[in-house]
Amino acid sequence: QVRLEESGGGSVEAGGSLRLSCAASGHTSSIYAVGWFRQPPGKERESVAAISWMGSRKYYSEFAKGRFAISRDNAGNTLYLDMNNLQPEDTGVYYCAANERGSDYLNPSNYDYWGRGTQVTVSS
Repeated sequence: QVRLEESGGGSVEAGGSLRLSCAASGHTSSIYAVGWFRQPPGKERESVAAISWMGSRKYYSEFAKGRFAISRDNAGNTLYLDMNNLQPEDTGVYYCAANERGSDYLNPSNYDYWGRGTQVTVSS
């Protein structure tokens, strides 16, 4: 019922910046929050940041605080993740996800819809 599509991934050098986008479509009126998650090579998917659909609340994992910024384009159904001072440890597949449950915004288990992901690679 909700479709998500990420874009903006790529390869950057350590210290560089990158902006990821997530286009949401379908029954977006049912969304309480949208989050960004990532899956490093060989590791489990982990939370990055989340934002309430109306944009009033933002949440960040500890590693993302001060470096990443989540935002929503209020003119449409697009979510962004601005990543700064990227490090090799940030390498992974980044996913956009939608939460209809209205709680635990940084818990990937509570998200109902997922995009296909976009690859981010950070070199030393």
